[in-house]
Amino acid sequence: MIDKINDILKAVRDFKASDHGEIEEFRIKYLGKKGLIPSLFQEFKSVPPHLKSEYGKLINDLKDEASEKLNSLRASLAGTTESTSFTDLTRPAKNMFTGCRHPVSVVRNEIIEIFQRLGFTISEGPEIEDDDHVFTKLNFPPEHPARDMQDTFYIKRQDREDCRPDDILLRTHTSSVQVRVMENQQPPIRTISPGRVFRNEAISARAHCIFHQVEGLYIDENVSFADLKQTLFYFAVEMFGKNTRIRLRPSYFPFTEPSAEMDVSCTICGGKGCNVCKYTGWLEILGCGMVDPNVLDYCGIDSKKYTGFAFGMGVERAAMLKYQINDLRLYFENDIRFLHQFRSAF
Repeated sequence: MIDKINDILKAVRDFKASDHGEIEEFRIKYLGKKGLIPSLFQEFKSVPPHLKSEYGKLINDLKDEASEKLNSLRASLAGTTESTSFTDLTRPAKNMFTGCRHPVSVVRNEIIEIFQRLGFTISEGPEIEDDDHVFTKLNFPPEHPARDMQDTFYIKRQDREDCRPDDILLRTHTSSVQVRVMENQQPPIRTISPGRVFRNEAISARAHCIFHQVEGLYIDENVSFADLKQTLFYFAVEMFGKNTRIRLRPSYFPFTEPSAEMDVSCTICGGKGCNVCKYTGWLEILGCGMVDPNVLDYCGIDSKKYTGFAFGMGVERAAMLKYQINDLRLYFENDIRFLHQFRSAF
């Protein structure tokens, strides 16, 4: 075995290389996993115990010398054209695609930031809710159509025999989070509730069964409709630009009185009319109103002392306006060509 070690040592010392390929062959032949030197370590297991010390030293010295030889060969060719070819400035650059946020996430964060500047805090709650928080405490009467199966996804609980089929559901709005806030906190309350909601609707360019909302709630003494209007006007200008116009139309919601729908001037067509705004020049973006006294009473807040306003908007609809997107379905199809347009939006 000593003769074999000496032969390998002589070959290592005499080896010369003229290019990087020969150096790599040297590494594989002598130091690779199946190379000559690793095979000596396998043979070392059969060496008699009284010779292990001598043979072990010879093999280790051989490995060290082979490693030093490999390093010196690499150093001798470090300045050759082959090693510097990777820095050729005339070569075409490789495309590097940066990551990006989904447009819904970008707009959601912008909405949150705008209302945080007005002093609103963030509240979150469960997506699987009970009827009490989604409907009853928001003043929905038992016969309200929103409770019907064609509008709401109900969940049958297998672990609760005492649970009625219509007790558990996927929340249809994030107002359920506001109910939880009012149950556990006394005014003043100033909070927004972003989150995903679900409604049993036909999927089209203007509607989807899954979408995202940001709902706001402000309760304190002497809160008026003028406070609501000024808050929403500030939001619209900050979100869509200083030339944005808004209009409030009378509407009805069980949990607010009076209630209104807020439209903003359509940024997709510039107010001229398109399929998104139904050729009106306006796009409905949110519902709002003064919190109904019944809702305050249901949640343990004195409706004779406190008043408040609430609003709720769809994030996808706001993103349509901001980025001039004309089809809600694009948000959920994960088309890489669509998403790459937002790779610089952080």
